[in-house]
Amino acid sequence: MTLRSFLASLLVFFSVVPAQAALRIDITKGNVEPMPIALPDLSGSQAGRDIIRVVSADLERSGLFKPIDPNAFIEKITDKTAIPRFADWRQINAAALITGTVFEESGDKIRVSFRLWDVYGEEQVAGKEYNTFKSNWRRIAHIMADEIYKRLTGENGYFDSRIVYVSESGPDMKRIKRLAIMDQDGENHKFLTDGRFLVLTPRFSPNSQEILYMSYAGRQPRVFLRDLQTGREESLGTFDGMSFAPRFSHDGNSIVMSIAQEGSTQIYKMNLRSRRLVKLTSGSGIDTSPSFSPDGTQITFNSDRGGSQQLYVMGADGSGIKRISFGDGKYGTPVWSPRGDLIAFTKMYQGKFFIGVMRPDGSGERLLTESWLDEGPSWSPNGRVITFHRQFPTSRGRMGRTRVYTVDVTGYNLREAVTPMDASDPAWSPLLPL
Repeated sequence: MTLRSFLASLLVFFSVVPAQAALRIDITKGNVEPMPIALPDLSGSQAGRDIIRVVSADLERSGLFKPIDPNAFIEKITDKTAIPRFADWRQINAAALITGTVFEESGDKIRVSFRLWDVYGEEQVAGKEYNTFKSNWRRIAHIMADEIYKRLTGENGYFDSRIVYVSESGPDMKRIKRLAIMDQDGENHKFLTDGRFLVLTPRFSPNSQEILYMSYAGRQPRVFLRDLQTGREESLGTFDGMSFAPRFSHDGNSIVMSIAQEGSTQIYKMNLRSRRLVKLTSGSGIDTSPSFSPDGTQITFNSDRGGSQQLYVMGADGSGIKRISFGDGKYGTPVWSPRGDLIAFTKMYQGKFFIGVMRPDGSGERLLTESWLDEGPSWSPNGRVITFHRQFPTSRGRMGRTRVYTVDVTGYNLREAVTPMDASDPAWSPLLPL
């Protein structure tokens, strides 16, 4: 089903009673104690059991919630419209409770409703209903998880989103790299390219329906634009040198990328409508990995213009270039948080690789991960979680398997994102449009 038909089928209604402070998770702390939450099956059909299973997995994977084992439930809810027996849920230490129903409508449609309860406050804090096609049950589950996450943390969720990445297979000297896309939980996996040409650095558009990437199709590596709904792709130009490291502007109307020409690599901005190209940096060094701030007024990038690879910030027109990284080691692949408060980066120091964050002025540097090779951070839609790829050495110290991971911006809750094959260069989409 296309996104358009999904949107045409989705009806959302809700009523809310403001959540009590006692129910809110304080996610400003580092290592947060997960909130115990009870998630009984939604009554009505197998779809109800499937939906609650996905909601539970989403919430648990965030590291902020601890779904309670259903075997511990005392109250067996049969009337999903009735007020729960809160004492029974307090006895098993549930702070929050979900109840709801799934009804099969005419044809291939379902009606899904749920309520979020504050067990200790003994009140409903959220409720929603969705009318949609049966085939959309998994996306409805992610949307439900986002709503629960938002009500209990005060921040938008990130579960109704996708990740595009480079799938890798084959021996070291004949590595096959294909574009692949999946839901953020690894489901609905699909390959976008057939592996005939090497592909690198896929990046989502702000509307989540297009991606940029570099491909070796043709005689010269260059940047391509692909429509995810139609499968149509096009080159954004053949230049005198290789074009790579593309990324969309905040409004999707322009892109920035690097072009290597005559021994130097500079950053350019292209208007996607007119295809007008503007050079933003100059010099004899390597300027690459540009990333817009969410308001579109600034760009961060890495450069060796000062003698070693470091992070810089400049105006969106190339003005006011300022170095922001001053720690030990080299810095690369900066990407601005969708909140605008942090820049994530890769750091190389003393033979190890790190994923870290710092403020846009370079202050407050924090390293979140450390390994033999961690690289290529990308932010979740809400700026709470970072995805990246990690490569493991073989017993002989050579490059081994490569996997995608996620980590909370506090440095906790490191998790592998399961993929069918080796995986690198992950990029997280914004929330899918409703």
